[in-house]
Amino acid sequence: MQEPTVYIVDDDADLRDSLRWLMETVGLRVRAFGTAAEFLRESPPDGPGCLVFDVRMPGKSGLDLFEELVGRGEGRPAIFMTAFADVPMAIRAMKSGAVEFVEKPFNRQELLDKVQRAIDEDARRRALLVDREAIDARFRSLTEKEREVLDLIKGGLPNKAIAARLAITPRAVEMRRAGLMRKLAARSLAELLRLAYGRDAEGSEAGR
Repeated sequence: MQEPTVYIVDDDADLRDSLRWLMETVGLRVRAFGTAAEFLRESPPDGPGCLVFDVRMPGKSGLDLFEELVGRGEGRPAIFMTAFADVPMAIRAMKSGAVEFVEKPFNRQELLDKVQRAIDEDARRRALLVDREAIDARFRSLTEKEREVLDLIKGGLPNKAIAARLAITPRAVEMRRAGLMRKLAARSLAELLRLAYGRDAEGSEAGR
């Protein structure tokens, strides 16, 4: 797995260097930028890790930068730093998907803990995406005839009823059923239904 990276964007050079040193003392890989424009110019790939952005900077703010990244479909979690207690901005940050919002000056260990939690959250998110993509690929491999059988199995019909509904032999139903179970790597009817209903639920959530 690719090594996680902490991406820091802060216009304060001293703080930026201090944060880089802090992250590196615990073995974290770091890339630091002075402005949002510099970050976008470098265009770091959407690899594992987290973002540590200063909220208020000349030009594009850290929050504006994060919202732009979210709009592009990039999913790294973000921690926002600010020297001001700004409740509306904190709410906006959280609604945008930020995992933390910290006020300067902050406790170094507390920040490290927040960064590690963000990295762990990103790792879980990426693992889940890989699992979903693998499951989606299995479902895409089904033939149209296998999908027909699967839909009727989900409806609770036994093989003979499925055969009658599709005007095919029970043996043909068994073959299609065996094929779709093999492609979906389902070892039992219960597992097959769990996969199918789980995918339906994810589709419903995505459509909301």
